[in-house]
Amino acid sequence: MADDQRLWGYPEVAAHLGISVGATRSRKSRGRLPSPDDDSVPDRPRWKPSTFQNWRPVGRGFRSDRHRATRAVDAQAN
Repeated sequence: MADDQRLWGYPEVAAHLGISVGATRSRKSRGRLPSPDDDSVPDRPRWKPSTFQNWRPVGRGFRSDRHRATRAVDAQAN
């Protein structure tokens, strides 16, 4: 396999996303990671680094829906 096609396991994906390995496993089990490029070994999925090149994690960034709801509740309280 070429160097640019080296496969990532949970530790590498976690490092790339800046989260723990446990959180990475949790995201995988909830379907919040891209499908593995290699799932031939049970419980050890592998991804190509290029799989994450343009992929954006679900739930990353500002949650405007939650922020507005909190503001509305605060405004009603005043």
